[in-house]
Amino acid sequence: MGERLVRKVRDILREKGTTVYSISQDATAYDALKLMAEKNIGALVVFDGDRLAGMISVRDYPRKFVLEKLSWETKVKEIMTTEVLTVTPDMDLDECLELIADKRMRHLPVVENDRVVGIISIGDILKGISDHKESVIRQLESYIKGHSV
Repeated sequence: MGERLVRKVRDILREKGTTVYSISQDATAYDALKLMAEKNIGALVVFDGDRLAGMISVRDYPRKFVLEKLSWETKVKEIMTTEVLTVTPDMDLDECLELIADKRMRHLPVVENDRVVGIISIGDILKGISDHKESVIRQLESYIKGHSV
């Protein structure tokens, strides 16, 4: 039985890739939403130079657009989330799931050596946990069948 009992963020990044789509905090909300639509993603990392400044998701603009009467020209920095929770490649998926559930987040940037090296979503985490559990069950079934009398 060679598979680890706990999956890590690193395992998810290995499967889905490490492409990180980002946008400048000075870009417009329209540009951000257009890029998310083109890439079929739900969030972008926002940088101020090389520094992680925040995140913007498809959920940020509509809420603030209606409540604060914003325009398409509204800058990303005006609507982005600035308190960004990050994870490391060595974190367990179960820990990430707890973090997402507690803070009601849907996306987590993955940071290693002060660099964003990927991004994972709640869907990635749930799929990773589910796939891993199914794999462990298959291995246990195979082990039991191989050692039955």
